[in-house]
This record gives sequence, C-alpha cells and structure tokens, in this order.
Amino acid sequence: MTTIHPVALSDNVEAARQQANAVALERLLNAEPVLVDVAAARDVVPGLTDNTILTSGAPLAWPQYSGGQRRSILYAALYEGLAESVEEAEKALDEGRIVVHSTQEHQCIGSVAGIYTASMPVLVVRDDTHGGTAYCNLYEGKSRHRLNYGSYNDEVRDGLRWLENTMAPVLSAALQLRGPIPLKPLMARALRLGDELHSRNTAASMLFERELTSAFIKLGSTRSAAAVSDVLGFFRDNDYMFLRIGMAAAKATADAAHGVEASTLLTGMAINCQSFAIRISGLGNQWFTGAHPRLNGKFFDGFGPRDVEWIGGESCFTEVTGLGAFAQGAAPALQAYQGGDFTTMIDNNLSLYDITLAEHPHFTIPALGFRGTPAGIDLIEVLRRHRTPMIDGGLAGRSGGQIGAGLLVPELDSFESAYQAYCHQYDPGAVPATRMDSTDRTPQESAR
Repeated sequence: MTTIHPVALSDNVEAARQQANAVALERLLNAEPVLVDVAAARDVVPGLTDNTILTSGAPLAWPQYSGGQRRSILYAALYEGLAESVEEAEKALDEGRIVVHSTQEHQCIGSVAGIYTASMPVLVVRDDTHGGTAYCNLYEGKSRHRLNYGSYNDEVRDGLRWLENTMAPVLSAALQLRGPIPLKPLMARALRLGDELHSRNTAASMLFERELTSAFIKLGSTRSAAAVSDVLGFFRDNDYMFLRIGMAAAKATADAAHGVEASTLLTGMAINCQSFAIRISGLGNQWFTGAHPRLNGKFFDGFGPRDVEWIGGESCFTEVTGLGAFAQGAAPALQAYQGGDFTTMIDNNLSLYDITLAEHPHFTIPALGFRGTPAGIDLIEVLRRHRTPMIDGGLAGRSGGQIGAGLLVPELDSFESAYQAYCHQYDPGAVPATRMDSTDRTPQESAR
C-alpha cells in the first residue's frame, strides 16, 4: 500500500492553490483543439528562422546535446541545406551560424528527437476556447529508421521531401475544402474504439481519414490524382498518422492551462538526452529536470534494455491531458505493441486517479464503465502519494531507429524540485517534500 506523506502548505496558500487549480483544470478540460491547416514551419511557427533547428525537451545549450539527439540535429542541418556534411554542420552550430532551440520555446511539440527545420510542414492546431495555437510536424511513416529516431539516409531524406512536397499540399488543400476539424469529438470516439491516443492511434487515424474523404475525392478531380492516391496510400499503411495531430491538440490544451498564478497543475512533461522535465502552471516557463524515467519495455527482435538511448520526446503531453497511459485501459490491443497484460493496464490506469484532480468529461474508458480518464495531474498529490505519472512511449536505440515500446515511470526528483520552487515563490515556510525511502514502494515499482 502507498504511504501518503503530507506536503504542508500554509492555509492561505493552500486555499489560493485550490482556487487556482480549479481555474487551470477548467481550462484543461474545456479546451477545444481544432486542426485548421498544414503549412511550412517558417510561415507559421513564431520566431522560427531559416537557420534555426528545433528539438524536443527542456532547453539546452548546443554543447549539452549528445548521442542520438545531437546526431538528429546535425542531420536536420543536412536536410535543410544548412551544411553539406556532418562536420560542417557541427562547426556551424559551434560558431552559432546555425542555432538550436527547444520546440517548447516556439509553441511546438516534438516526437522523440522532435526535429523541426524551416521548410518542414507542420500541423496547425488552434484552441477555439482560449485562442492559443500549437504546431506539430508530420509523421514520417512506419519505417524503423526516421529522423526523429536519430536516423538519416537517402530513404529518410526522400520521405521527408515527400511529406513536404506531396503530403502537406494535399492535406492543406483538403482542409481548405473540408474546413477546420474539431479534434476532441474525434479523439473521444477513438478511445471508445480501442485507442489510448499515444501508442495506439489506429481508430483515430481511420476516423481522421474519413473526415477528409469527400475532400480527397474532390481534389482527385481538380489536381494530381496520383498525389492524392499516394496520400491515401500513406494513410492506409500508417496507423500512427493521427499521433502528431493528437500531440498538437495536447500541446494546445496543456498550454491553455498554463500560467495560472499559484496553480500546481502539471502542464508539460518532456524528455531530452540529458533529463526528464516537468512544467507547472503557476511557475512560469521554468522546466524542472530530473533523472530519465524507469521503463518496462517490449523490444523488437535483437534488441534489449541495454540498447535504449534517450534522445528526446514530448508526446507525453498526451498524458498531461488525460490520454496515453492515463487511458491505457481503453486500449487492450496495446499489449501486443508494448507488452504487459490487460489486468495490469487496468490497475495502472486506476492508480492514476490518485494523482489527478478530475475525471475527464469527454474522454472515457469503456472497460471502466465509461469512467472519465484521470485528468489534471497535481504536483502536490504526486508528492503526497509518492506516485509519479506513467507514460506510454516508443524506445530509441543507440545506433539509431526505433527498437521497441513500453511504459515509462518518471522518478520523483523533478517533482521535488518543482515543489521546492513553488514553496520558494508562494510559501517560504512550507515543509519540503520528503523523498520516498527504500521500504516505501508504490505499485509502479513493477515497471522497473
């Protein structure tokens, strides 16, 4: 059984916190993400210049990037024509002629390494309730080797060019014919059809394609039928097409809940090559970092835990909004992809209600009697229960490419750092959070 260690805040701060959390939670639950366009990043992403490369995770200086994430940044420079060789790209980055920023500094969200360059097409998702906008680049396809997984070769480059020159124009034209697509109703239905909208997007991808079917038919008679056919073929072959759309929706939703004075609502989780990090609504744009998560993975043939490399990732924003691992009970077929068994998935899902403030009014889990997913992760509840969020995710390999998938469980250290900052800002006399000792185990320890 989990031992609850109280986190002491003064009465007036606690009252202000609860009021602030109610505001932030309302924003999180009532955001209305809508897909409005697909456009070149340079044309829509705020502050993105032609010599800027974006990548996942809390911001780092260029020398701090290592391994596969560093390689992905260098490969992005080659793709964008900013350098003719890896060595030339490295020199340009060292000298500041090419600059690297976090996706989070530009309203973007990244899958694994999360690479953006100026020419890459992005999905534009607007929150119609609060007016914010978020961006995510397009899914590269089902090959194990992708730029976002630290791979680059002729096939990867050609795939990225196809997204830029074929997929993006067709999708943009289809959206202009169809009009903006409200995403929350589609996502809610996908949950009822077996997705959890992080590591499983099969139903959502089909529902999204259906939304655009009539537009695709019209386009086939007015522009290159071959291009439209190619796009439809990509949809047919890639069950993860919707993932990036869902990520942009999650980013827009989480951003709507961010910036509420005194709130302890979690509004972001992100990974880079150095750390796992969280963002708290009432603590501005600071990211609180800690150790990489523990993981329990299912690996592709020939790979194992020693082959894993952390190269970034922000798709865990889906968990921030009550999806992904927070809806794993809706996706029993996920066992085939990332391992585990359905009983454990249900138990994990139920445990997450302990660290959240609400049951989502729109996202429901059929296997739990259509109970709303746990939503609104609260920093204080995480520390009181010594129970961190769970994250579904893909696993990158040291030699590049995806090598498996699994369940990730963050350590407490980033949450403790955030609490200390919260006390410093709002309640200097509060008792610091106490780290869980070796005898106080949570159900998540099975994910080691």
